Amino acid sequence: VQLQASGGGLVQAGGSLRLSCAASGGTFRDVVMGWFRQAPGNQREFVAAITSNGGSTSYVDSVKGRFTISRDNTKNTVLLQMNSLKPEDTANYYCAADRSIGRVKTAANDYDYWGQGTLVTVSS
Repeated sequence: VQLQASGGGLVQAGGSLRLSCAASGGTFRDVVMGWFRQAPGNQREFVAAITSNGGSTSYVDSVKGRFTISRDNTKNTVLLQMNSLKPEDTANYYCAADRSIGRVKTAANDYDYWGQGTLVTVSS
């Protein structure tokens, strides 16, 4: 599975961005999809994930109520809608795919495929 993330940019605090991740190769509808982020000097952090059929999602506490993950299996795309952005959301955001069947996972090591990062910068 090849993943291509896009949609990052510069936004003021309180603003919104929508990240998109396009998948090619493999069988997109069979994989769990996740978003992670990494700020300079920090470890890669789990942000959100969604099961293969979109029926279950998981979020890190710091983005609950502000971010929404969704997927369109007909378009091989996963989205991350980010609202009420804060300066601490500034990071490179990565989409990732997990081939295993079942619940969403939050550890980066559980994901098999990664896209390149897309930079999100939130100014105060």
